[in-house]
Amino acid sequence: MPTSAPAVRCTDVSVRRGRVLALDNVSVTIPTGSITGLLGPSGCGKTTLLRAIVGTQRQVDGEVDVLGLPAGSAALRRQVGYVTQSPSVYLDLTVAQNVRYFADLFGTTDAIPDAISAVGLDERAEHKAGDLSGGQRSRVSIACALVGRPSLLILDEPTVGLDPVLRADLWRRFRALADDGVTLVVSSHVMDEAAHCDNLILMRDGGLVAELSPDDLRSRTGETNLEDAFLSLIEAA
Repeated sequence: MPTSAPAVRCTDVSVRRGRVLALDNVSVTIPTGSITGLLGPSGCGKTTLLRAIVGTQRQVDGEVDVLGLPAGSAALRRQVGYVTQSPSVYLDLTVAQNVRYFADLFGTTDAIPDAISAVGLDERAEHKAGDLSGGQRSRVSIACALVGRPSLLILDEPTVGLDPVLRADLWRRFRALADDGVTLVVSSHVMDEAAHCDNLILMRDGGLVAELSPDDLRSRTGETNLEDAFLSLIEAA
């Protein structure tokens, strides 16, 4: 269950790229030990917000605190895992070798079997990443992030391109991680994935539409379908 201290607190965060305001005065709080869904259409600012949380986004106005420290602090490097939209794996290495590479960096080689099991790739551990499907490579990227035993795991569109069965399996694995105390922030432009989350951050055009739970979203709009509920909020705004 989430604790009282938030894992992430963003206060009046703005990011401008030239004349484009990629993030417009966004303030959100992400509870610890929960799954927070960051949802909205492509180009709404989700990735920019995730990069601000990780500490890789340049020229961020406002404050971003992560696990009690300013985003990007050196002390957070071993506590925050970040999986980008494009799988970051070495195609000529096996699954196990990819994960071991990052385990060696973190000094957590004992975590390799658990990291591979957490993403359901035990039977593919000795297969080269280049021989895997795109969805499986994404899982390798997640395993590489997990092997460092992060307290906070940032996942940017991890289920894109996966079939419904694989998506459902991955969300079950995300829930197991949250139950073990890991805080997950998962971005998506697919609104039906909101049902898997404890909390939702809904964005559009670089701004915050709402920050609430799936049940609160349904209650506020009177809609049972979460996509219809999101559209209802947009129309009301």
